[in-house]
Amino acid sequence: MIKIAVASENVKVAEHFGHCINFNIFEAENNQIIKSESIANPGHRPGFLPNFLNDMGVNVVISGGMGGGAIEIFNEKGIEVITGATGEAKAATVAYLKGTLKSTGAVCHEHQHHGECGH
Repeated sequence: MIKIAVASENVKVAEHFGHCINFNIFEAENNQIIKSESIANPGHRPGFLPNFLNDMGVNVVISGGMGGGAIEIFNEKGIEVITGATGEAKAATVAYLKGTLKSTGAVCHEHQHHGECGH
């Protein structure tokens, strides 16, 4: 089983990981989504969210953009990071499971990200 967290603005992929409204969490087996839930973003503070999601057993994180610090923590924990995603959270997850969602490597430069996220 694989657990995928999508940083979201309700049902859409959020442009910036740390400032998302919620995380849509999808559990998948054999590349099929078997369970989904939405959890509120518990708050943005440095280093907190990667550990929070790791503690939930998340294997993959999908977002529009993400700060370099968060990416480093996810990498240390062996959690795959996909950035540059857009559109519906569920559609992005399905694309990931099919192998068609590729990371653009979009990194947000913390608090300087005026129009830089997702590009």
